[in-house]
Amino acid sequence: MPEPLAGGGGVRAARTPLPPDVLLELDRRHVWHPYGPMPGRQQPLVVESAAGVRLRLAAPAEGRTELIDGMSSWWSAIHGYQHPVLDEAVREQLSRMSHVMFGGLTHEPAVRLAARLVEITPEPLRHVFLADSGSVSVEVAVKMCLQYWRSLGRPGKQRLLTWRGGYHGDTWQPMSVCDPDGGMHQLWSGVLQRQVFADAPPPGFDAPADPAYAGHLRELIGRHADELAAVVVEPVVQGAGGMSFHSPEYLRVLREACDEHDVLLVFDEIATGFGRTGQLFAAGHAGVAPDVMCVGKALTGGYLTMAAALCTSRVAEGISRGEVPVLAHGPTFMGNPLAAAVACASIDLLLDQDWAQQVKRIESGLREGLAGAAGLPGVRDVRVLGAIGVLQLDHEVDMAAATRAAVRAGVWLRPFRDLVYAMPPYVTGDEDLARICAGLLGAAAAG
Repeated sequence: MPEPLAGGGGVRAARTPLPPDVLLELDRRHVWHPYGPMPGRQQPLVVESAAGVRLRLAAPAEGRTELIDGMSSWWSAIHGYQHPVLDEAVREQLSRMSHVMFGGLTHEPAVRLAARLVEITPEPLRHVFLADSGSVSVEVAVKMCLQYWRSLGRPGKQRLLTWRGGYHGDTWQPMSVCDPDGGMHQLWSGVLQRQVFADAPPPGFDAPADPAYAGHLRELIGRHADELAAVVVEPVVQGAGGMSFHSPEYLRVLREACDEHDVLLVFDEIATGFGRTGQLFAAGHAGVAPDVMCVGKALTGGYLTMAAALCTSRVAEGISRGEVPVLAHGPTFMGNPLAAAVACASIDLLLDQDWAQQVKRIESGLREGLAGAAGLPGVRDVRVLGAIGVLQLDHEVDMAAATRAAVRAGVWLRPFRDLVYAMPPYVTGDEDLARICAGLLGAAAAG
């Protein structure tokens, strides 16, 4: 048993807040943070509370007790924190029930959410499987595709095709379609199923489509069609794989090639969904629809974990005609009423306002604030799309130094690899947006 902390009494459910030094000591001993060693080598900041677009710290860091959140808590808190509409949705649902199993039971928040998602996503997505997290929704999407072909008597169609530079999550099947060389999961090369990888799409959202690359995609899908269950890609923006943007035209190429060669198409909209790129879903830039779409992150406005895999009637009916006519997947917290209720409220909150203008305003602010960054030493590229701003360096970022510089500017950022970037909440005001840009510039200079 670990020794008790000085002061005695052990650790009980929080009633009186623990002092920051005690919290940090407990954190160092016991808490394994994402993408970090155990024990951690970098001391995290202790967040005491959050409201609007600000994180309040329990102890000063670099002279700051309050930081503007430039990350939307990993791209999810699009409405900021403590939004009264979302708070009320959680409170109202909590007065009814916090959870009930979804096997054999149903409830209004989940049904409303599924219907709302079908209403706002591209036709012909009609059926919704609610999951715990984005990565799990990709697992479910892959399982749908594999089972579809088995049900049709074609079990040999069991590989996936994607392009390099992608990221789809940290569970098993999603790891297999993350970039196998430059990504976070190359440790598992030789263990994960070997998928088919196309070259990374040429960069540039506004760049004209490269006919040679389009031909490369068509040829690869055609060559492997007999063994491919699906093509799985992030549309328009490749997120954690490198924050790169590509022409929407390649989505149309994929749709046409998948139709021609009888391969399913999956769009991972976990990071891009709910307006982040300037379209409600990034597929809208291309005007095409996938056979399966994954959504998450901003689905609940950052309040609770929930994601979904939507599919067409073709996929659902194909599975239902098989020898095993059910999708054998059932998370314990599937369809959680609290998460479903706040997701419904978040979607309505987004669509009841001029969200597209808000995102366009943020895009303009990021372009203006980062306009001079291309001339800075060490900055290789500057790119902005919707409410996404990216500075790509010509070297691996010193994350600790870059984070400290951003905090000194009063901004919370989370750089990685050779990237310093921001995805602010849509409610970020112009003055705070300028501060975020200053934090990006400071982090790039320090990192």
